[in-house]
Amino acid sequence: MDTLKTADERIVDLYFARSEEAIAETAARYGSYCKTIASSILASNEDTEECVNDTWLKAWNSIPPARPGSLKAYLAKITRNLAIHRREKERAEKRGGGEIPLVLSELAECVPDQSTVEDGFSKVALADVLNRFLSGLPREKRIVFLRRYWYNASVAEIAGDMGLTEAKVKSILHRLRGQLKLLLEKEEIL
Repeated sequence: MDTLKTADERIVDLYFARSEEAIAETAARYGSYCKTIASSILASNEDTEECVNDTWLKAWNSIPPARPGSLKAYLAKITRNLAIHRREKERAEKRGGGEIPLVLSELAECVPDQSTVEDGFSKVALADVLNRFLSGLPREKRIVFLRRYWYNASVAEIAGDMGLTEAKVKSILHRLRGQLKLLLEKEEIL
């Protein structure tokens, strides 16, 4: 029966057994993936390494009781949140610029601010609308949207990686923000 379990299920079982092997297996399987996420947000290799190590600690402390359906997505969310928090802390100390403020300002027109979501609608409803929006997009547009607004990639990086012009990427993002805004208005979230 154990042979039918996926590698991720076996790793989660190691966490539940409180085996330190869980961290080693997680690092071996998802170390470079989490480093990619963290390095797209953080400026230095040292901060990236610390963020990834913090991801392993947070996973250790949260599994159990959590039993993630997708370990990869669970770790990505932890890494991203830790990296953004670290970046915000760094920015608060330095008061610099960067991609994150730019990305957030782009989305400000179509995604309600945190207090509006908490006061009027649950985060679950917003997440549901975003998931439906993304699942309805063609693959290329979904990738562009996620690269920009989840991984905080610059327009130039997205264009280079996908073989598009920067103008094309900007156009896709502009149209997608408009479509998302209309959907959120239709769902009465905005």
